Amino acid sequence: MSTSQSSDLTSVIGSNLPFLRRYARALTGSQEKGDNYAAATLEAILSDFDSFDRSIPAKVALFRVFQMIWNSTGGALADDAAGLAAKAQKHLGRLTRDTREALLLHTIEEMSFEEVGTVLDVSEDEARSLVDIAYVEMAKSINGKVMIIEDEAIIAMDLESIVGEMGHQVTGIAKTETEALALYEQQAPDLILSDIQLADLSSGVDAVNKILGDNSDIPVIFITAFPERLLTGESPEPAFLIAKPYTEEQVRSAVSQAMFFSSTETLQA
Repeated sequence: MSTSQSSDLTSVIGSNLPFLRRYARALTGSQEKGDNYAAATLEAILSDFDSFDRSIPAKVALFRVFQMIWNSTGGALADDAAGLAAKAQKHLGRLTRDTREALLLHTIEEMSFEEVGTVLDVSEDEARSLVDIAYVEMAKSINGKVMIIEDEAIIAMDLESIVGEMGHQVTGIAKTETEALALYEQQAPDLILSDIQLADLSSGVDAVNKILGDNSDIPVIFITAFPERLLTGESPEPAFLIAKPYTEEQVRSAVSQAMFFSSTETLQA
């Protein structure tokens, strides 16, 4: 490969790397584990440029290399996982193979069923079927209590409706950091959905950090209009992330994925 071709490849991979991190983190429920998989993907491409198929869209090609590595390691958490990770592993073991991957690729990463099939090495119809199965299986797996930290009333009501229809109980809606901490004291949730910037210029990140300082076992999904800023891999960042504007499918998928994991890293801002 020529220098110019190598430079071009580096550019297209770099522009899609934040989204690979998002996908990997959601699969593993962990920034550290997800980013390690993303790094392994880059190493695989550097050792074999032909593994990156330039005849298909760059994002699809990058995710396809990742998927090969993911599959080669068993496509789940470590077999020797203990404690909270073991609980997550138990839930994952009940699901049909490739269903979570298909759901994330189609909803969070917004790939077509054809592209999902290319990444997972299945047909377009099989990819569509995997997503349908994922919704059914994950809906049956876990239900719990959800706290919403969001200052925009319409968005908050929309999120409340979506998670409620999924069978989860909403403990309440907080518009500020102070309200979020008070709401947490009233009832600890099983999951937190949080915006980054709140009404009184307080921070959803700060509120979540304080809550996790008291109970680090609560998974958190952050909602932001600038997801790339929280997917650099350079500092503690969220394992679960939804970009604004979001779709109902994206929220449903992220909530289902996060409910499988009982812990999340604290995000420092």
